[in-house]
Amino acid sequence: MGRPVRHSLPVSADAANRPAFLLRGHPELTVEAMPLSVDVPTGQLALVRPADRSDKPHLPVRGDLAHIGLAGRYFVPHYAVPMPHTLKAAGVLRGAGKPDGEELRALTAGETFDVLDIAGGWAWGQAQADQLVGYVEVAQLEPQA
Repeated sequence: MGRPVRHSLPVSADAANRPAFLLRGHPELTVEAMPLSVDVPTGQLALVRPADRSDKPHLPVRGDLAHIGLAGRYFVPHYAVPMPHTLKAAGVLRGAGKPDGEELRALTAGETFDVLDIAGGWAWGQAQADQLVGYVEVAQLEPQA
């Protein structure tokens, strides 16, 4: 019989601060580097009421996905780290990921859009200028270095 394998906890916080995610173009995105600053709840988490959606146009959360900075405040199956992209040319932020989706506002060339999800040729995320949440055609975006 072999020796039992022992697992030990890190002896310091520095040892535990490994990258939380490994994303192309972002070699070390650690828990401490998360974009939104939120108070981390302590103790047992529980659902006590429906989510507050009062600022929905500026709240990066939907039924299946939310901004990683909202973890602990909104319960969804997945959380995403925003990936900053730049608009190649002027475009439109839409309320739905389709060409006839409601136009929320015009986007200018060079504006930064934080992508949280990409599907079907559309990127869902948040415009950095005013934090408005919506959809942009993926072809209009390029990743920031």
